[in-house]
Amino acid sequence: SRSMRRARDVRDQLMKMLERVEMKETRAHDLDNVKKAVLSGFFYHTATLNRDGQSYRTIRSGAMGNTVYLHPSSFLYRKPRNPKKPEQEHEQEKPPVKWLIYHELVLTSKEFMRQALEIQPKWLLEVAPHYYKAKDIEEMDRKMPKASKVANRADPAL
Repeated sequence: SRSMRRARDVRDQLMKMLERVEMKETRAHDLDNVKKAVLSGFFYHTATLNRDGQSYRTIRSGAMGNTVYLHPSSFLYRKPRNPKKPEQEHEQEKPPVKWLIYHELVLTSKEFMRQALEIQPKWLLEVAPHYYKAKDIEEMDRKMPKASKVANRADPAL
């Protein structure tokens, strides 16, 4: 598939970069460090889950406060729940991601985020303290859906 070819191409590019700087290839067992590295380059493309549990709100960027959606091709995408189906069918379903970063916004029928990655809000303060303030992040977190409905799977404390 096209997505797998793209992933392989990105991996090949990264391997060539490692060779160029004479670094050994290692396996990343701690994906949080990889996510933080990506976040350090895309901290200004952050979005938080809206109360409806399906759309997101961009924060602190040129598109601040815009309502955006995860692109259906994203592995983070969750289909909206059908109220006519019994709840038992949804027990195994993963909740939507509360905080994420994205590479680009694409406008079609809606504004979609492409190449999204789940993050923890506290990482924003670690990688971009000059851009985000703890008070602002805490306030945004309070405005999100209740934790019982939506968990931030990136946060091991939850």
